[in-house]
Amino acid sequence: MSDYRMETKCIQSGYEPKNGEPRIMPIIQSTTFKYESSDEMGALFDLEKEGYFYSRLANPTCDMVAKKICDLEGGHAAMLTSSGQSANFYAVFNICEAGDHFISTSAIYGGTFNLFGVTMKKLGIECTFVEPDATEEEIQAAFRPNTKCVFGETLANPALVVLDLEKFANIAHKNGVPFIVDNTFATPINCQAFKWGVDIVTHATTKYMDGHAATIGGCIVDSGNFDWTKYPDKFPGLTTPDESYHGVIYTERFGKSAYIQKATAQLMRDLGSVQSPQNAFYINLGLETLALRMERHCSNALAVAKYLESNEHVAWVNYSDLESSEYHALQQKYMPNGSCGVISFGLKGDKATAVKFMDQLKMIAIVTHVADARTSVLHPASHTHRQMNEEQLREAGVQPDLIRLSVGIENVNDIIEDLEQAMKHTF
Repeated sequence: MSDYRMETKCIQSGYEPKNGEPRIMPIIQSTTFKYESSDEMGALFDLEKEGYFYSRLANPTCDMVAKKICDLEGGHAAMLTSSGQSANFYAVFNICEAGDHFISTSAIYGGTFNLFGVTMKKLGIECTFVEPDATEEEIQAAFRPNTKCVFGETLANPALVVLDLEKFANIAHKNGVPFIVDNTFATPINCQAFKWGVDIVTHATTKYMDGHAATIGGCIVDSGNFDWTKYPDKFPGLTTPDESYHGVIYTERFGKSAYIQKATAQLMRDLGSVQSPQNAFYINLGLETLALRMERHCSNALAVAKYLESNEHVAWVNYSDLESSEYHALQQKYMPNGSCGVISFGLKGDKATAVKFMDQLKMIAIVTHVADARTSVLHPASHTHRQMNEEQLREAGVQPDLIRLSVGIENVNDIIEDLEQAMKHTF
């Protein structure tokens, strides 16, 4: 981890060119890497040496970008994946197998909710969902002898609940399991999750890290703080021999890097949700301006939230940076410089009112994406969370009238004027 400040890390971390090498992080667009002897390559396959031999397992460009994100988070080791969805799947599946159980907060992205509640259940892994505002007693009651981790989102998408990281981390550690947090919306610029006891962080780099809606990607960062060897019976995949690699024991061979090494050697080898070097290059371009953009996203979003809060046609506004927010105290604790650029709100009326309003917008686009330079809008109950029933929507904090507004970095007056004209044509 470098000693640079965040803005400098965004530019300088991950790649240090030597004399005569490219100044800009290069794209190593190659599937394979040459070696002089068979024994050299054999040692790489046996995890006895570090190096590159096939880009499904490791690629220099991807590793440089992972190293930068790791430095921004203050972590120990990191890996890129093909999407944020695969990052969340790998993060949990790396320590869970058939017959295991884990806990997740219910206010999470709809795709993740479905992954945990439906798809992973088909793999024999059961998830119990708890309210993000649940008491310690209620959370504790969800634990079982076979519980392997706790999962949550720093800022829930799209409910924007601010998770009490310290509370959940303490409960997870009390039960001898790691706390995994998706830090996509806040980014490491606004929330240093590891400082609050989080053990593993995931990202959809597709969002603010890329910042331009140009490429899909994910990342897993391990703090290196969770002691897997303290619970050898609970995490045998890390603490007992892996017969698919000649009996290597990850905690013995790799120490604090065991978790990421296993995720790479096993999961990426077998499932192949690999990030391409070209996409990693795009993500790095976005990372270079991440600190600048997050500041603008947050200032714009606060101005828009205040406008919506004062508008007579708006029934409610959820943005934790507002002093009126029930999550403002937690936002000030965990993200004192601002949360993110995403706001959720509801209009006075019904679902049809929300749809009519969105159709009146001119500059602001209706898109599935969120958290990039352009302001966009979505109706989650009709789009991203469409697969959920009414009970699941309520559990995830998605009200029928909820509109998710991702505030971009345009001039904030143009954003507000577009909202204003849409209001006039709706009511």
